[in-house]
Amino acid sequence: MTRHGFVVGVRPEKREEYLELHRAVWPRVEQAMRENHIRDYSIFIIDDVLFGTYEYVGEDYAADMARIQADPTSREWWTRTNPCQVAFGPAPAGTLWREMDLAWHMD
Repeated sequence: MTRHGFVVGVRPEKREEYLELHRAVWPRVEQAMRENHIRDYSIFIIDDVLFGTYEYVGEDYAADMARIQADPTSREWWTRTNPCQVAFGPAPAGTLWREMDLAWHMD
């Protein structure tokens, strides 16, 4: 199992829209993540910053992430959520979220 943490900004004028979307995440979006070995996914918010964490329990992270990226419902979901977000500093091309390095963890 590996832990992943990500950060992104939320547009102040879209903050409530983003939160409303996540009060009722589409079941197929969650299913795609579960099918591709994502567990214990959480998103936290403070001011205009979103922080997400999850555990990956599969064996081929790149392949599983590619399957989620290809999922039509997930792609449609992102057409709703991405306009609410803004990159937090320099994000990799094609993404808004930046992956963070794990500095410390306690079980």
